[in-house]
Amino acid sequence: MEHNKTLGLLSLSRKGGNLVLGEEQVGAMCRANRARLVIVAADASPHTVRRAKSFVAGTAQPLLTLAFSKDDLGDALGTTSCAIAAITDVRLAQALVKTLGEPEKYAALLQDLEIRVQRVEKRRAEEKAHRRNVRFGKK
Repeated sequence: MEHNKTLGLLSLSRKGGNLVLGEEQVGAMCRANRARLVIVAADASPHTVRRAKSFVAGTAQPLLTLAFSKDDLGDALGTTSCAIAAITDVRLAQALVKTLGEPEKYAALLQDLEIRVQRVEKRRAEEKAHRRNVRFGKK
């Protein structure tokens, strides 16, 4: 059941435009510092794993190896196979890690993602207040 939730969430993030697939696109997102979570399939080649590690090296972007094969990920995402992907939305990244279960294993990652989600929510609230102040004047 947990695996179906994880794959379903990946599928929703792809349909919503918050997931990029393939080494080139993931590399571009990591270089632009827009990847919030980089995902690698369990049976990805050593070269792909090495490339994924080099993409996130020296950045705060986490790398997560899922327990799914390339074919499983590909089926969920509507492609033939998928070895590497990146989620670009921090809330979806947090939700994905929560669906994996094993909270003690991913505790540090969940805590880091929670801090990032709080920052995003604070920034959005400040933007909303600013738009309101510009439109109606500060009271």
